Amino acid sequence: VATSAYQVEGAASEDGRGPSIWDHFCAQSGTIADQTNGNTACDHYHRWSEDLDLLADLGVDAYRFSTSWSRVRPQGDGEWNSKGLDFYERLVDGLLARGIQPYLTLNHWDLPQSLQLRGGWANRDTMQWFVEYALGIHARLGNRVASITTHNEPWVIAHLGNETGVFAPGIQHRATAMQVSHHLLVSHGLALQALRAEGCTARLGIVLNLSPVHPATREPADVEKARIEDGRLLRWYLDPLFNASYPQDILEFLGTDVPKMLPTDLQTVATPMDFLGVNYYSRQVISAGEPWDVHRSGRYVTDMGWEVYPEGLTELLVRLKNDYRVPPMYVTENGGAFRDTCVNGRIHDVLRADYITRHIDAVAEAIAQGVRMEGYMIWSLLDNFEWASGYDKRFGIVHVDYPSQKRTPKDSALWFRDFLVQQKALQQAAPPSRPRAEHGA
Repeated sequence: VATSAYQVEGAASEDGRGPSIWDHFCAQSGTIADQTNGNTACDHYHRWSEDLDLLADLGVDAYRFSTSWSRVRPQGDGEWNSKGLDFYERLVDGLLARGIQPYLTLNHWDLPQSLQLRGGWANRDTMQWFVEYALGIHARLGNRVASITTHNEPWVIAHLGNETGVFAPGIQHRATAMQVSHHLLVSHGLALQALRAEGCTARLGIVLNLSPVHPATREPADVEKARIEDGRLLRWYLDPLFNASYPQDILEFLGTDVPKMLPTDLQTVATPMDFLGVNYYSRQVISAGEPWDVHRSGRYVTDMGWEVYPEGLTELLVRLKNDYRVPPMYVTENGGAFRDTCVNGRIHDVLRADYITRHIDAVAEAIAQGVRMEGYMIWSLLDNFEWASGYDKRFGIVHVDYPSQKRTPKDSALWFRDFLVQQKALQQAAPPSRPRAEHGA
C-alpha cells in the first residue's frame, strides 16, 4: 500500500518543518475544492505507530511513503532539521520491526516554498539542491530501505502545477512547464549517479503516471490529438529515460516552448534504473471536439469521474515491455475513490474491492504476457487530503474520521488482508523454481 507525506502527515508547523508549495497553494482562495489544507491531514506524524500496526494487521510486506523535503531541510538548502530526520528514522525502524519493507519516495510534489521563490523546478539550480536532499536522506535511511524513488509523477508537477495551474505552485505557462519537466528528469539522473557514488544499496528508480491514450473515434482529428497527448503524457518521459531523446513529433508540436538543455543532459536522464514505478488509474479517451463522455462506455465511474478500465493496465504494461528496455516494474499506485457506506460500524466499499481485484487480475495477465512485475501497491492506505479535491474524495482502504482521527478498516481492507493470506499460502506451497508474481503486494 502507499501514501505520501503532505497527504497524511499533518503537523505542518511542528518540529521545525518549513512551508512547502502545497502549504502556500492551499492558502490561496479558490484553489482547493473544500477550502481545506494538509495542516492536520491524517495526523500521521503523531499516529505513525498506530498506522504501522494497521499495515501489520493487513499483512502487507511493502509500504511506499514519501519524505517531506521541507520537513527535513526547511529552506530547501542550508540547515538540516534533525527532528524531521528523526521522524523518518522512527518510521523506517518501525516498518522493519514489523517485517515490512520501506519503499521511499523523495519528491511527491511538496517542494519547499523557499525554493519556489527562487524559481522552483524551472531554476536549474534546484536540480543540485535535489541531489543534496537525496544524499542527506540516504545518509540517514539509505541502508534500511528497499528502494528510493526520485520523483513521483513528473508530468503532474509539470503539467498540472506549471501549465494548467490547478495544482501547486499554480503557474500557467507552457514553456515553464516543459522546462520543469526537463529539470525533473535531469535531476533524477543526477540523483541516481550521486547515490550510487555513495554506495547506495537500495534499488533506484522513478514513478510515472501513465495511461493508454485512445482516440474517441477513428476520425483523423481525434487520432491526431490522441497521438499528441500520448506523446506528452508517455513518450515525453519514457523516451529520454530509456532512449536518451525526446520524441521528435512533440518537439515540433511545442515549437518555441521546447526546454533549454545542455548537450549532456539527455545522457544523464538515461542513467540506468533498477525499476520503473507505474501509477495507473484509468485510460484517457481523447476527442478533438466535444470532450468524451466518460459514461458513454457503460462502465462504472469513480468518484473522481474516472472510468474503471482495468484492461488498460495490461495494455500499458505490455506496451512498456514491447516499446522500451524497461527494468522490472512495480504498480506503485492503483485504486479508486468511491462514496463509502457505513452500516453498524462497517464501511462497505464493494466497488473499491472490485476495482482492486480486477486490476490485480490485469497485472497477472501482463505477467502471463511476459512482463516483469515485482509488486503491486494500493493507493491508498488511508483516506487523506486529496490535493485540489481536499477531503471530499476518499481513496483509502482504511476510513479516517477526520474530526476524531479514528481509523476503521473498510471491507476492501479486510478483503485485501484475506487475499494476502491466500497468496502467501500459495507461495509457500509452490516449488522453489516457480515464478512468484505475488512478491511485493
